[in-house]
Amino acid sequence: MTVGTQLGFDRLIKAMDALAPTLDMPVLAQTGAGEYKPVNMEAHARIAPDEFEKLVQSASLIVSHAGIGTVLTAQRFGRPIVLMPRRASLGEHRNDHQLATADKLSSRTGILVAMDETELADRIAEGLAQKDWPMDRSSGADELHAAVAEFIETGRL
Repeated sequence: MTVGTQLGFDRLIKAMDALAPTLDMPVLAQTGAGEYKPVNMEAHARIAPDEFEKLVQSASLIVSHAGIGTVLTAQRFGRPIVLMPRRASLGEHRNDHQLATADKLSSRTGILVAMDETELADRIAEGLAQKDWPMDRSSGADELHAAVAEFIETGRL
């Protein structure tokens, strides 16, 4: 799971930490600048971009804030992703653009949305059931996804 590297998102980290013992697999978290320290999953404040990509490639499912860089990376490697958007009203971001992002992406194959922590377990179960979801892309999509993800993650093209 990841909440990106710029802001904390303790609500999602706490929810995943509570669910981790119920999942039949190891859970690794990139926790960003949050204050909550997980006890049931391996956690790192930051994971280098190349290591992050390797982890996404080997993951069965990604659980994330609604950050577009993570969505593109999951799509690039054909991994299902569960998004839980940050909320400005809870002090998790400066505005609610992640709610708009999650709403726009929720109809896409391989992308599931948990609007809050009460929906997370069900969306994870649905995501894990989508192990072989078809990737629906044009021929240049892989290159475009890679370039945008690289730019978002490193600032370089």
